[in-house]
Amino acid sequence: MSLMTTMPELLIFKKYKLMSKIGEGSFGQIYKGVNIRTNELVAIKVESIVSGSKLLKNESAIYQYLSNQVGVPNVRWFGKDETNYFMVLDLLGDSLESLLKKNGPFSLKLVLQIGFQVLNLIKMLHESGFIHRDIKPENFLLGLGDKSRQTHIIDFGFCKQFKRSGVHILNKKTSNLIGTPSFASVYAHELNELSRRDDLISIGYMLLYLYQGGLPWQSEVNLEKMKRLKNETHEDLTSDIPKELLNYLREVNRLAFDEDPNYDKWLHCFQI
Repeated sequence: MSLMTTMPELLIFKKYKLMSKIGEGSFGQIYKGVNIRTNELVAIKVESIVSGSKLLKNESAIYQYLSNQVGVPNVRWFGKDETNYFMVLDLLGDSLESLLKKNGPFSLKLVLQIGFQVLNLIKMLHESGFIHRDIKPENFLLGLGDKSRQTHIIDFGFCKQFKRSGVHILNKKTSNLIGTPSFASVYAHELNELSRRDDLISIGYMLLYLYQGGLPWQSEVNLEKMKRLKNETHEDLTSDIPKELLNYLREVNRLAFDEDPNYDKWLHCFQI
């Protein structure tokens, strides 16, 4: 039986009950759920075994490796039944994308506050040896309760180690664009292997998106035209973009493939 036909009566690990769908990740669906023993609400990510990807198992391992880090939800349980893999996580609040749709463009002060938290999260991820490779507003959520002012990072489906035995991966060509096109770097459009700089460029696009309410290339469906619009925008970054975002975008686009980013410099620029 499929997940959708059994969802109302489906009980996971004898204590987690699926309630309603709240989103989709890179590979899998995300549901709001409840621990029937404690009535505590949780998030449950589901991936079909038939897909053969086993990405949820890898994602669960990354979450657990990053456990106890500020801004990373905790994995409560990971397992499977006959048809699906399940990962039970802390339930979080609104994503940056949903907040933008509800309230419109963010103030510069709020964008810089978010930028500071997001950059700290990516610095932590990079220092742990991973690159995210899918930075976008849907993958950053506010917490609930006393964590409502903390931005959280989710969806490690595209996450990858950028060093092997202490040696940086080589810059080679990929078979297709990795990540979400609107927030992908020009290097990603050119089918280059991704590195830390691409995460940082995507953060810049995301912050610009939150500030302006959109991106110049966002409605373009042709990837080659989208890449050209990004290049044109880089060449014509205008004074109506706040200097903090302007300088950040210029600098991260100049990073070399395997260069160690100066996170602290940008964190200082974003700090209010």
